[in-house]
Amino acid sequence: MRTIFMGTPDFAVPTLRALHAAGHEVVAAYTQPPRPAGRGKKLQPSPVQKAAEELGIEVRSPTSLKKADEQEAFAAINADVAVVAAYGLILPQPILDAPKHGCLNVHASILPRWRGAAPIHRAIMAGDAVTGVTIMQMEAGLDTGPMLATIRTPINDKTTGELTEELAELGANLMVQTLRELDKHVPIAQDNAEATYAPKIDKAEARIDWAKPAEEVVRHIHGLAPFPGAWCEIEGERVKLLRAEMAGDEGAAGEVLDDQFTIACGTDAIRPLRLQRAGKPAMDLDDFLRGKAVAKGTVLS
Repeated sequence: MRTIFMGTPDFAVPTLRALHAAGHEVVAAYTQPPRPAGRGKKLQPSPVQKAAEELGIEVRSPTSLKKADEQEAFAAINADVAVVAAYGLILPQPILDAPKHGCLNVHASILPRWRGAAPIHRAIMAGDAVTGVTIMQMEAGLDTGPMLATIRTPINDKTTGELTEELAELGANLMVQTLRELDKHVPIAQDNAEATYAPKIDKAEARIDWAKPAEEVVRHIHGLAPFPGAWCEIEGERVKLLRAEMAGDEGAAGEVLDDQFTIACGTDAIRPLRLQRAGKPAMDLDDFLRGKAVAKGTVLS
C-alpha cells in the first residue's frame, strides 16, 4: 500500500520498520519537529525521524496540520492509508479524510478502556491485569473510532518502560496483519459507556504517598518507571524508585523497617529493587545501599 506514517517516540519506530519490511510504500513519515535536549540543549530529531532517514523515507515535521497548505500537501501524496502511532498532533478532518482508507491508529490499550495520552501508565497504576493494543479507524473524537483488531498481553509486574517496548512490537505486527487483510476487518463501534480516560502524567503525581497500601505504591512506582519516575525524599535527598516488590512487614507509613530498606506503607510494606539518585545512573538496591546506607527507623517523606 502507498502509506503515510505518522509517529514520534520510540513506541512508534517498530511500526514504521514493520511497514517498510512488509513491502509497503512508505512515501512520507510525519513526525514532531526536533526538540532541544541534553546538556547543550541541542536540537534532537525524534526517534521516528532517525529511523525514517535510515530507511530513506522522506520526513515531514510540520508544527500543525490545521493550515490549508499543509492539508493540501498531505492530500497530494495520494496515499492509500495513513498509519498513526503516538504522533502527538491533532489530526483535522481533512487529514483524516485524505487517504483512501483513512487513518489507522496503533493505540496502546484495549479500547474503550484508557483512551488518551498515557494508557500504559494508567493501566499499570490502576492495577489492570491485562492490556494490549487496538488498531482503530481514527475519527475526530479522542480515541473514539471503530476498532479493527486487538491483541492482549498480561501486565504482571512490568514497568511502563518494559510494557511500552512489548506493546510497540505487538502493535507493529498487528498493524501489518491488519493491512494485509484490511477488507476482511469489520469495524466494531466502541461502547462509550465503558470508556475510561488516560490523561497525560503530571509530574506532581510522581511523589510517593507512603500512606497508601503497599500494593498501590508498587503499581505507582512501576507505572511511572522510567519516566517521570516515582520519587521520595530520603534525609532531604530526592530519590527515584524505579522497581519495587511487596514485603510483608508493618510499621508507620514511610518508616524504614530494616537494613534491607524495607519501607512501611499504609498497609504492609515494599522493598525498592532499583533506584536512582539525582544526577546518577539507575542502580540495583545493593549498589544503592553501598553508596547511601539508610538506617532502620529513618522516616521517608
